[in-house]
Amino acid sequence: MKLILGAMMPENCLALEVSEATGLRISDVLSLKTDSVRQSSRPTVQDSKTGKRHRIYIPVKLRARMLAQAGRVYVWPSRTKPLEQHRSRQAVYKDMRHAVGIFRRNGRIGSDSNPCPHSARKRAAVRAYHHGGLDEAARLLMHDRDDAIVTMLYALSDQAPKGVKRRGPKSKSVKGSRAGRK
Repeated sequence: MKLILGAMMPENCLALEVSEATGLRISDVLSLKTDSVRQSSRPTVQDSKTGKRHRIYIPVKLRARMLAQAGRVYVWPSRTKPLEQHRSRQAVYKDMRHAVGIFRRNGRIGSDSNPCPHSARKRAAVRAYHHGGLDEAARLLMHDRDDAIVTMLYALSDQAPKGVKRRGPKSKSVKGSRAGRK
């Protein structure tokens, strides 16, 4: 992961580092406001997917780097409308895909590896699981006790065998498709 982060734009790299340190989704990291980060190293954030509010801890060095590059409103302002919007998660994804492509072409990353911005959240869950167990990982991810299976998918993602493809429904030949032609 460090290899990929080193090839990314510094702002996007920092966003992924914050995601890994806090366990936040990349969209929630990018929506952090400068004032809330400036006022406290433990800002309250609202999870964009579930709507739950919770406090996070931003390590001192990361917080200093965030404030050094922060815009007036958002820590990661949009390039086109910096006072109205934050940077999009698609911008971070595109930068990461570009970096992955470079290392894939020169053989440093295999085709079975598919890192994406959400990988930072998984790495945070793995770290929390190894430090404090499944409850600690669930707390970091803001998962309910009912979501134990989902929490386990995150927390044990470092133990998944490499190169295993997901099985989906078998594709059927569609009439008129190239697959059925001679």
